[in-house]
Amino acid sequence: MSEFNPTILALDFDGVVCDGLIEYFQTSWRSYCKIWHPADETPPEGLAEKFYQLRPVIEVGWEMPILLRALILGVSEDKIWRDWVGVAQQITGEEGLKAAEVGAILDGVRDEWIGEDLGGWLGLHRFYPGVIERLRGAIANSVKIYIITTKEGRFVRQLLAEQSVEIPEERIIGKEYKRPKYEILRELIAAGGSAVNIWFVEDRLKALQLVEQESDLVSVRLFLADWGYNTQQIRDSIANNNRIKLLSLSQFTQDFAVWV
Repeated sequence: MSEFNPTILALDFDGVVCDGLIEYFQTSWRSYCKIWHPADETPPEGLAEKFYQLRPVIEVGWEMPILLRALILGVSEDKIWRDWVGVAQQITGEEGLKAAEVGAILDGVRDEWIGEDLGGWLGLHRFYPGVIERLRGAIANSVKIYIITTKEGRFVRQLLAEQSVEIPEERIIGKEYKRPKYEILRELIAAGGSAVNIWFVEDRLKALQLVEQESDLVSVRLFLADWGYNTQQIRDSIANNNRIKLLSLSQFTQDFAVWV
């Protein structure tokens, strides 16, 4: 393995490895129905399309049913783009909801769905072209793959198992770990010592910027996945950033030398 290759390739899951937009909407709508009990459990026309467009505002899964609530209440898409955190806080506050409770409902819906129809649930996910082959190639070349995600780790393991991608359980770090991604990267450096060389690929710019702000993580190479849940405006904003590099899917699926 070249000395210029990573020893650890740390990847976000949703929006980097897997495109689950259809599943996210379906699970979110089922969760919405459990929380708000609409008279008609058929999603309003056009709701899914608006949800897909606004998916980049979501930071953690529990926010997805709240996004549907905002849209159904008539909150403008412009306001959601400008102040999603404020919108979400207002809705949860006014309706007496807690993030943990909404998240538990969302995860429960997924667990029930997997238990009843695993094939149907798996079928709503799409792995980005070439990504599974990239993971297998990296593993074959002794690169350690870590998945660092705000999704429950058990769901990630289920999806990767379907693709016959073998990543040790301890390297799939989901939201159950309850630590920010920059802290997990710090722990990987501490465990690996001076020989560790981490490359981190994420589709959320905020997550990369939080790593960028940590002076002791300066050795971590940062990549924004341009195929993920972000916007052209976000991608353009790092044009002059010396630390965070924009990465295309075609680059991701090639040798590491192409990345830099």
